[in-house]
Amino acid sequence: MEVAVYHGKDGIGPITQSNGVKRKNLPTGHAEEIAISHSTFKAQKQRWNDTIEPNGSKAQKPKRQKKGDPSIVDGEGAYRGPWARYEDQDQAYEDEAAVAGEELASDEEYVEEAIVPATMAAIPAASTDYADSLTTSETTEFHGEEEFDYQGRTYMHVPQDLDIDLRKEPGTQKNYLPKKQIHTWKSHTKAITSLRFFPSSGHLLLSSSADSKIKLWDAYHARSLLRTFSGHTKSVTDTCFSSSGTTFLSASYDRQMKLWDTEYGKCISRFTTGKIPHVIRFNPSAAHGHEFLAGMSDKKIVQFDTRSGEMTQEYDHHLGPVNTITFVDQDRRFITTSDDKSLRAWEFNIPVPIKFIAEPYMYSLVRAAAHPSGKYVAFQSGDNQIVVYAATDRFRQNRKKSFRGHNNAGYAIDVSVSPDGQFVMSGDSGGYVCFWDWKTCKMYDKLVAAEGPVVCTQWHPQETSKVATAGLDGAIKYWD
Repeated sequence: MEVAVYHGKDGIGPITQSNGVKRKNLPTGHAEEIAISHSTFKAQKQRWNDTIEPNGSKAQKPKRQKKGDPSIVDGEGAYRGPWARYEDQDQAYEDEAAVAGEELASDEEYVEEAIVPATMAAIPAASTDYADSLTTSETTEFHGEEEFDYQGRTYMHVPQDLDIDLRKEPGTQKNYLPKKQIHTWKSHTKAITSLRFFPSSGHLLLSSSADSKIKLWDAYHARSLLRTFSGHTKSVTDTCFSSSGTTFLSASYDRQMKLWDTEYGKCISRFTTGKIPHVIRFNPSAAHGHEFLAGMSDKKIVQFDTRSGEMTQEYDHHLGPVNTITFVDQDRRFITTSDDKSLRAWEFNIPVPIKFIAEPYMYSLVRAAAHPSGKYVAFQSGDNQIVVYAATDRFRQNRKKSFRGHNNAGYAIDVSVSPDGQFVMSGDSGGYVCFWDWKTCKMYDKLVAAEGPVVCTQWHPQETSKVATAGLDGAIKYWD
């Protein structure tokens, strides 16, 4: 390139045709004259001369040491990677040390005299053993007075000596709001994580806790503790009765899912994928009652068969840990929500979503409750409201239905719909239990239920106004 030296303030700048300097076509290409300041020209000329040796060849780049083998931590051939020195750097380092009067051999290491290397004892193996305990030593304890009555029946028998028929269809009675607390169950030592009434009759109440225990309570007569199920080593995340109530599932932070016999407390089988299950649900239909779904921490929903113990399907589309699983449309489909702030609908046994909903204004939906009509599902949203989505083909949000007035941010707080579909109930991070009217979305009542957050709420399936609530204090309260 031809350069015209220009002694001006402007620095570099092309000289155009109007300046009277012509472009030139050369055999090697097209050249254009530019004007640069004297100082810029001198700096570029000096930089070029520095890279050329007197004989015209380019200067040799300093060689670096080899990067080493990544599998070798220390010693000869150890991995240096991007920290490898230039070959003459080591020599320069030794020369500097020699000048300081402390000459080092090439294989010596400089150690400050004031620092004495500590001789640490070997770390015990238990402290680096991150594998979860796959305990198979489940135990159970019966706490009642008699395991069998005079006819040889256990607590599974639905009591008929009450002033209410517990064998009728749930939802046939009209529901009312509870007014006062009538009982407190206290045995768990840590926060309650789930409450489940016995299917249809509701004469038993199952509770799980962060103390790794699951307990079964009598909802009638003496309202006593009947049985404790022990077998998990960490906090229990969720429980779910089968449609008959003879068995139930439990999921825990020890990465185990266990199937228990409700009557005798025996652990029937164990399931695991190596990840933490957050939510677990039996398929309520008669045809698939032996199968269950579990929402995992690794964004997957897995389907197991309790008869074979094998995983039969995997639903892998969510982008965050799964929070809820709700069966809809006569149990042929199910809706899932996740920390990815989306809602997905699936056909049972088909691992491709039939509907995907994710809007910019959506928050994580952390708990769900199906409306008894089967047409809607209420979701606890992370922005202090309960939102409602259709459970039919389009799964659209019902924007007219939004239940507000409680605080839930930061907690996974249960939402529950009364058996007749008239009321919506939710816990609150301030210790309240809140009730709304389903049709008008108006808040009817707010009861003080605990000092800390109330995270579990359940309507009794048969009673007109009985509900169970529990919170982080470990006490279960019964209201009427």
